[in-house]
Amino acid sequence: MRDSRVARIVADAIRHFHGQRYRLLAWCVMPNHVHVLFSPQPGHELETILHSWKSYSANKENTLLARSGPFWQREYFDHLVRDESSLRKITKYIQDNPKRAGLLNWPWAEVIS
Repeated sequence: MRDSRVARIVADAIRHFHGQRYRLLAWCVMPNHVHVLFSPQPGHELETILHSWKSYSANKENTLLARSGPFWQREYFDHLVRDESSLRKITKYIQDNPKRAGLLNWPWAEVIS
């Protein structure tokens, strides 16, 4: 996702169903991984949302890059936010991730108010 065209596809996929299937709180597309803090809407499950992001973006990226095969790793790491303190900590972690990696003025991150 070092290629801005690929990063844009991932960012667009993440933002697409905000307010419908989930409520985004923060996200960041890094060159080799993604962080997303969100709350699923009733009737929408974590696994289905992740599958939608990964499937859509992998198909678009493979077409863009004229390649085939898996784009994403099968595994993912999830964390349950239990309280306001944890929410603030995770949001800050996502927000600061590009800077910690030395990516100045990184356009592929957002904290949603």
